[in-house]
Amino acid sequence: LCRGRVVRVPAGTLVRVVGTELVIPCNVSDYDGPSEQNFDWSFSSSGSSFVELASTWEVGFPAQLYRERLQRGEIQLRRTANDAVELHIKNVQPSDQGHYKCSTPSTDATVQGNYEDTVQVKVLADALHVGPSARPPPSLSLREGEPFELRCVASTASPLHTHLALLWELHRGPSRRNILALTHEGRFHPGPGYEQRYHSGDVRFDTVGSDSYRLLVSRALSADQGSYRCVVSEWIADQGNWQEIQEKAVEVATLVIQPTVLRAAVARNVSVPEGKDLDLSCNITTDRVDEVRAEVTWFFSRTPDGSSPARHVLARLDRDSLLHGSPHVALSHVDARSYHLLVRDVSKENSGYYFCHVALWVPGHNRSWHKVAETMSAPASVGVTWLEPDYQVYLNASKVPGFSDEPTELECRVVDLKNAEANIRFTVSWYYRMNRRSDDVVTSELLAVMDGDWTLRYGERSKQRAQDGEFIFSKEHTDAFNFRIQRTTEEDRGNYYCVVSAWTKQRNNSWVKSKDIFSKPVNIFWVSEDSVLVVKARQPKPFFAAGNTFEMTCKVSAKNIKSPRYSVLITAEKPVGDLSSPNETKYIISLDQDSVVKLENWTDASRVDGVVLEKVQEDEFRYRMYQTQVSDAGLYRCMVTAWSPVGGSLWREAATSLSNPIEIDFQTSGPIFNASVHSDTPSVIRGDLIKLFCIITVEGAVLDPDDMAFDVSWFAIHSFGLDKAPVLLSSLDRKGIVTTARRDWKSDLSLERVSVLEFLLQVHGSEDQDFGNYYCSVTPWVKSPTGSWQREAEIHSKPIFITVKMDVLNAFKYPLLIGVGLSTVIGLLSCLIGYCSSHWCCKKEVQETRRERRRLMSMEMD
Repeated sequence: LCRGRVVRVPAGTLVRVVGTELVIPCNVSDYDGPSEQNFDWSFSSSGSSFVELASTWEVGFPAQLYRERLQRGEIQLRRTANDAVELHIKNVQPSDQGHYKCSTPSTDATVQGNYEDTVQVKVLADALHVGPSARPPPSLSLREGEPFELRCVASTASPLHTHLALLWELHRGPSRRNILALTHEGRFHPGPGYEQRYHSGDVRFDTVGSDSYRLLVSRALSADQGSYRCVVSEWIADQGNWQEIQEKAVEVATLVIQPTVLRAAVARNVSVPEGKDLDLSCNITTDRVDEVRAEVTWFFSRTPDGSSPARHVLARLDRDSLLHGSPHVALSHVDARSYHLLVRDVSKENSGYYFCHVALWVPGHNRSWHKVAETMSAPASVGVTWLEPDYQVYLNASKVPGFSDEPTELECRVVDLKNAEANIRFTVSWYYRMNRRSDDVVTSELLAVMDGDWTLRYGERSKQRAQDGEFIFSKEHTDAFNFRIQRTTEEDRGNYYCVVSAWTKQRNNSWVKSKDIFSKPVNIFWVSEDSVLVVKARQPKPFFAAGNTFEMTCKVSAKNIKSPRYSVLITAEKPVGDLSSPNETKYIISLDQDSVVKLENWTDASRVDGVVLEKVQEDEFRYRMYQTQVSDAGLYRCMVTAWSPVGGSLWREAATSLSNPIEIDFQTSGPIFNASVHSDTPSVIRGDLIKLFCIITVEGAVLDPDDMAFDVSWFAIHSFGLDKAPVLLSSLDRKGIVTTARRDWKSDLSLERVSVLEFLLQVHGSEDQDFGNYYCSVTPWVKSPTGSWQREAEIHSKPIFITVKMDVLNAFKYPLLIGVGLSTVIGLLSCLIGYCSSHWCCKKEVQETRRERRRLMSMEMD
């Protein structure tokens, strides 16, 4: 089968009523031709011979009978697409009944498909009658909530079996709303916005008799006002498809909804004392006499604008007389048109504007209710008068400090109290103001503030000290407040004042501040004098020799220091050895203000009990040093610190002073020791032994070897100069105990005493890291005539530089032998590989042709 052009018109028979409009669509499918397809329409009353009716292509196509109707516009062709067109016949006449053929002129070389199609049209006489139940259409005037009904008469005498559909419409100006429709299939469809009213039974549609249709509304709304029309359409079924053959509309009635008169009034200005009851009345005026119920709501706002979002509901009495509110608000229904609001125990927060909102409800269908009117009263201004409490504030300093660290106490009291009620409470705020000159700006600092619920909040100045317990804020009585500074400092001097606030209790148990009263300031000040501390040291015994006991006493005197207690530190200044350098100060022993003794830098284990510091009197201390040695020479002082009590077990440092020096100088003609370093091998080869001798020489008095002992220590500076720090290598004390330091390389150290005055340091298996400057440090010990050992001053030898060289021959012997051997082996192996390759792999036989001996060579040899 070959697909081609197919022309289609509606199937079946089209039925129309005289005077209505006929529309027949025609379209072409499966068409692949010009951009716009042309159409020709023909008409036949019997279906055999067709008369030209209209054409989209040829102007002179229609017959003379239809040209006039085409010119008047009664017959029109309207193109809906490139391949579709509609035939419109207005005001159909009985003569228009017949067959209509739509065809497309063919320009194709080969005809494929259907190029024309025919449809039959029947024209019936107008047998539909539609009208209102009364003429002229009445004008109904109703109140909102009242019921009403409208009727429409419709009937048909068509010879065919037709069905009627009816629609109720509401017209309000240019707008139109569908209320309720009865379709040709006998179904009800509510219009948009009427679904809920239809399902609740408020809007109904029924028939009365055979030709009367009734719209019933159980309660009228304001939106129901307007003109009501009844639209009736006639339908016929053809081969299972429904056709609307005609439609008629008639105006039934005009409905006017009269608004309900509703007014609410309350008193305009009301004044009520605080603590009393507020009684407001809302009087309602309305013209409704039927069964209506009122819903009353009272609003409160701070502004006279009743629509403000800040307003809130006080109480509501609904249409069922159920009260919704709070315990302190009551709403009562006095009579049919009066409602009272009662607010108990009013306070200042109840001052504002009160509104009465009234809504009227009428009963509807199925026990439903409908609001018919609502209004808001004018604002009622309510002022709550309040009698403020009258009082004064007195600030008194019960304790005034005379010195630093003494306590301060301030009492803030409420006096001359008048007009006080049970719902009033007092709180306090404490402020500090520094003493300034008269021309300076004085700013107050908040110390603490108490809220209405007696919650205490600290300021930045006092927060930390209050947490530490230095500031104490207390409430002794309902009208008395205390502030105590446990330890008053010089920074606390200044003016202090308090502010007492009166708070009023509200209905919700909250507190609102109503009044502040300032006290006169109290000045906390004392004349501060500098603390003076004098310490004098003396030596009870005259000059003494080494091994004797040294004694020193320190006497302390203080001024402008409250209840001082002293701590003592014994110091000693000893010469370093270099005259250009300052003396070295060492701390020996201390005694604190609680009489606890502590050894500071006294590290001589053999003389741990050789120093004593004790308290002779409250202001006198004694220091003793037993079995003194020559190394104890120096200047001795007492460093005394005075402490003042702060509170409890706390102390504050008040002043510190240093006593005059007491000198210990041993005038002896003892021996003089010197030390030097010698080495027979200052330059060695790596791995050899390094020997270093530390030689001690004695000048002056000749001593028995048993009366001398030495502490010897060896140090090395591993650099060409002396810019690096020395490193301890090994040490040997006077008792013969050797201590050797750990090192990161493999060479070993040994230290031994060769003779009485010679000590040998040996470095075994020297390495490159062992080069550098070496010196020894010697501390002589001499036995005194009393039998005690006296330590002499430490002496140092001059450094000696030791170099460690490398043995070049031994260093390169083995690498050289290995290199020569490897070169020989590789050369022989290369010769062997070359010989084998030429003998077996590259051998080739060449055959040489014999040439004739002629005078000239052949041309191929050129």
